[in-house]
Amino acid sequence: MKLSNYFEETEGVGVLATADADGSVDAAIYGRPHFLDDETVAFIAAEKLTHANLQSNPHAVYLFKEANRNEGRRLYLTKIREEKDSPLIEQIRRKKNPEVEGKYRTGPKYLIFFHLDKVLPLIGVRS
Repeated sequence: MKLSNYFEETEGVGVLATADADGSVDAAIYGRPHFLDDETVAFIAAEKLTHANLQSNPHAVYLFKEANRNEGRRLYLTKIREEKDSPLIEQIRRKKNPEVEGKYRTGPKYLIFFHLDKVLPLIGVRS
């Protein structure tokens, strides 16, 4: 199965892990990646710690655990660019949640583009 199809069809929870230039790590719950092609994914981010970390360290890992299963994927990523308040954000968003939109709508939003460096299963296989 193509990776983009896997993420469109599979329910689960994802965590995007980043670190700053000094190596201090952060992890945050994120929605599934948006695939632009087989090697490029994007995530929508607020102006918070994940975004700040990516300014000084372009590397990240997205960990996805499938719902009700101990299976999933680890995506190793390198930031290639970002767009602030991109009109593309509204086009690619999967869910329109009024409660979340109202609570977190303030402040800029970033569309962060990553090169997909490596994909591994959630469990097993050394990185």
